[in-house]
Amino acid sequence: MLSSLTTGSSLLERRSILFGCVAAIYLLAFPYHPKLRSPNELSRLWQARAWVDHGTLELGRTLAEHGWVGDLSTIDGHYYPSKAPLLSAAAVPIVAALEGVRRVRGLPAQSLGEVPLVFWSRLFLTVLPALAVLVFLRRFLVAYLPSPLADALVATYALGTMALSFAQMFISHQLTAVFLFGGFYALWRRQRGEGSSGLEVAAGAFAGAAVACEYTAAIGVIGLVVYGVLSARGLRSALATALRATAGALPFILGLMAYHWACFGHPLESGYRHLNDAAYQPWHLGGFLGIRIPDRRALILSLFSPLRGLFTLSPFLLLACGGLGILRSQLRDRALFLSTAVVSALYLYFTASFSYDSWGWTPGPRHLTPWLPFLMLPVGLAVARLQETSAESKGAQTLLGAAAGLCALSVALTATVAQVNYIPDGVSTSLFALVVPLFRSGYWVPNGLQLFGLPGMVGGVALLSLVAVASLQIGRGVNGRVWSRFTWLGLLIAVLLPLGALWTATRNDAADRAAVRQLKLSWLTPPSL
Repeated sequence: MLSSLTTGSSLLERRSILFGCVAAIYLLAFPYHPKLRSPNELSRLWQARAWVDHGTLELGRTLAEHGWVGDLSTIDGHYYPSKAPLLSAAAVPIVAALEGVRRVRGLPAQSLGEVPLVFWSRLFLTVLPALAVLVFLRRFLVAYLPSPLADALVATYALGTMALSFAQMFISHQLTAVFLFGGFYALWRRQRGEGSSGLEVAAGAFAGAAVACEYTAAIGVIGLVVYGVLSARGLRSALATALRATAGALPFILGLMAYHWACFGHPLESGYRHLNDAAYQPWHLGGFLGIRIPDRRALILSLFSPLRGLFTLSPFLLLACGGLGILRSQLRDRALFLSTAVVSALYLYFTASFSYDSWGWTPGPRHLTPWLPFLMLPVGLAVARLQETSAESKGAQTLLGAAAGLCALSVALTATVAQVNYIPDGVSTSLFALVVPLFRSGYWVPNGLQLFGLPGMVGGVALLSLVAVASLQIGRGVNGRVWSRFTWLGLLIAVLLPLGALWTATRNDAADRAAVRQLKLSWLTPPSL
C-alpha cells in the first residue's frame, strides 16, 4: 500500500513538473518581430480594428491610419483580409477592451500599437485554447495508454510539434486543430455513452467554427463525418447524429456565407479569388483552394526538408506509421481507425498537391497543424507495444530508447526554433543557421520575465532550461522503467543522427547570414534594450 502511494505521489510530481514546464513555455515566450509586419496576423487584427474604430469590415481607413499589411484581398477598390474571418471576429472584443483602456487613460488614438494587440489576441485566442485542449487530449489518450506514457505524449505534442509554434502566432492553424479535435472528442465521448446528445451538437459547432477559422479545415471535417457515421449505432442513430451536428455547425456556416456575400458579392466566394498580390494567385487557382494533382517535390520537402520538414523538426511523428497498424489490429475500433486513416490520407494529399513555397516564413508545413493531434494515439500505441516487449527483447529495448530519443529531440528542436518562429525561406536550416547564431549574438526571445526588469538573456536561458527539463521528463515517460545499454544506444542514435544531418545541411553561406541580419533588424527586444 505504501509503495503504491509513493509511486502515485512520484507520478503526480513528475506530471506537475512536466505540465508546469509546458504552461510556462507557452505563457512566457513572445516571439514577435514588429518590423516584419507579419501579414497573416496583422491583416486579421486590422479588420478587428476597422470594426471597432469605424464599424466596417473594409480595411481602407485602418490601413491609412496604422500602416500597410499583407495577405489582403481587393474588390471594387476595397480591401479585406484574404483569410477566413473567425479570428478577426474573435479579436473584436479584445481590440475594443484595449481601446476602452486607452480612452479611460486619455491617451491619443495612435498610442495603441500593434504589439499589445498581438500579445493579448494571442494570449486569449491561440495560447490559452492550445493549453486547454491538452486536457482533453490527455483524457482521450489515457483511455488507451498508461498514464505516464499519455502524459509524456501530450507534452511532446505541446512542445514538440507545430502546436507550439502556431499557438504563439495569431493565425488560424492551431486554433483550427483545437476546434477539430474538440469536435472529435465530443463525438468520441458520445460514442462511449458518457454524455447527452448535446455532444453531437457541440461537435457540429466545433466543425463549423473550424471551417470559419480556416477554409482547409474542411479536410479534417471529413474525418469527423467518417467517425460520426461509423461510430453510430445503426442508420437511425447516424441520421440523428448528422442532424444534430448540422444544427451545431449551421450558425458558423451561415455566418461565413454572410461574410463572403458582404465582402465578395457571393456566399461561396472567398477572398482567395481576389488576392491583392498577383504573385500568390497561382497557388490558389485550380482544384479546391489550389489543391490539384500531387507533386512529389511538395510532399518530400513538406515532410523532410532540412528547413521546415514536418518529420525533420518533429521526428517522433514517424512512430505513427507503425501505430496505425496497431490501431487497426489491437483496438479493433473501425470508426477510430478509418477516421484517422482518412484524415491522414487527406492531409498528405493536400500537402502533396499544394505549393511547398506557400508555407513561407513558418517553422513547418503550417496547414498540416490540425492533423497532428490525431496522430498522438497511433504514436502512443507504437510506444506502448515497445514497452510491452522490451523486457524480453534487446531489439525492442533499442527501439524503445530510439522512441524516447525521438520524442525528447522533437521537443528540443521545435521548442527552441519556436523562440524565433519566423523562418525566412532562404535559410538552410532553422536551428543551426538561424536560431543558434541569433542566441549567440544575444537575441533571445522576448519573454514575460522582462516585465520584471530581468534581461532578455535571463528569460531566454530560463526558457531553454524549461525545454531541457521537459525533454528529460518526456524521455523518461516514453521509455518507462527499462534502461539498459541497448536503450541508451537507441536513444543516442535517434538523437545524434538527426542532429548530425541538420548540422551537415547547414550551409552558413551568404543567404544564412542575410537571414540572421534581417531577424536582428526586426527584433522586438535587441540586446541593447
